Amino acid sequence: MDDNENNNVNNQTFKNVTSTNAQTSYKAFYGENKNQKSGGAGFGKTVVLPFVCGILGATIVIGSSITIPSLKQLIVQKLVTAPSNSSSENSNNNSTANLNTLAISLQSYSDTAIGVAKKVQPSIVAITVEYSVNSIFNRNPQTATAKGSGIIISEDGYILTNNHVVSSSSSSSFYEIEEASKVTVKLYNDDTEYEGKIIGTDSQTDLAVIKIEKDGLTVAELGDSDSVQVGEFAMAIGSPLGLDNSVTAGIVSAVNREVSDEDGNKYVAIQTDAAINAGNSGGALVNSKGQVIGVNTLKLSGTGVEGVGFAIPINSTKDIYEQLIEYSKVKRPYIGISGTDLTEDLVKKNNLPTLGIYIRTIDEFSAAEKAGLKIGDIITEADGKKVTKVDELNEIKNQKKIGDTIKLKVNRDGKEKEFTVTLQEQP
Repeated sequence: MDDNENNNVNNQTFKNVTSTNAQTSYKAFYGENKNQKSGGAGFGKTVVLPFVCGILGATIVIGSSITIPSLKQLIVQKLVTAPSNSSSENSNNNSTANLNTLAISLQSYSDTAIGVAKKVQPSIVAITVEYSVNSIFNRNPQTATAKGSGIIISEDGYILTNNHVVSSSSSSSFYEIEEASKVTVKLYNDDTEYEGKIIGTDSQTDLAVIKIEKDGLTVAELGDSDSVQVGEFAMAIGSPLGLDNSVTAGIVSAVNREVSDEDGNKYVAIQTDAAINAGNSGGALVNSKGQVIGVNTLKLSGTGVEGVGFAIPINSTKDIYEQLIEYSKVKRPYIGISGTDLTEDLVKKNNLPTLGIYIRTIDEFSAAEKAGLKIGDIITEADGKKVTKVDELNEIKNQKKIGDTIKLKVNRDGKEKEFTVTLQEQP
């Protein structure tokens, strides 16, 4: 808070004095009667009394500021937010607060975490899934149990979670895990076990939707994951290691981080140092407003690895879970080829004419076959953009809808040709 001081002193003046050693001006204080001696009473009136009054006044102001919420908030705001040095900095950094790092309140941080937990916990569920496991060592199928978390996205029981929570593809020459035989859901502060139904799954995005028959649920507030900034507050909420309703806090460590899971699926994720463990999968990563910014999905593990977890940005999940609710699957555009990314080494070794995507197979009755593409063609451009990797082609294709067209430029036997492919629904 800015204080305005009254500098008028009766019968007294200020005199400018110039230093002899430097070009600096000072102000020296003189009383009008310099030779007059002050008595004890004068000292008390001019020094002691104002000093005591100042102490009492400061005590009253500070006490009022602490007890009156509006004044307390103003003081905290002044302490935490420091003024910018220039107007140009303000215009260039509208989204970034100017923090006075010397006066950040730990109590405010604690209050934020408590408020976020209270707001979000009722919207997070614990999920238990039972699988049947067939093994060469046992005649009768055995039952395996997996645990995870979920986010309530509708009042009538729809819950968003990870595909790997409710659908397992794990198998070997010794055993095979079948589809989930039972899904159980527990709500916050409710020991009732609700039977869950798998509505739809999508292995490509590692997302799934389940539903329980219950109304009046507390729906999670979804944030804008595109506006997430590195360093901002982040809290993970879920059921790690079977410990329901657990929260861990940290910050956003990185955004747009490209990661791959053990099945080879690639994700663009939010990285956080908030602790994420087995059972957190499908739970929420939330910001300081208690808004869900991501679905906790992966963590790096190993000796010496700590505090590296990943969440699927919530903005990228919306179209997926809406399709899963409506169609029980995700409808994607489809070309119908499998290809190999040509490197300079492959081009030289096989005497090929150019870099690009080498078509190895073409599905029968696919969009590619209908358009006239052939095995051995090398795709070099898609909608006018150069492509050398299958991922680049898929990125362009996935921005389109079923029924849209995509123009492909290919090299066939050293000659360039163009084809228009009408995208079909992926079978």
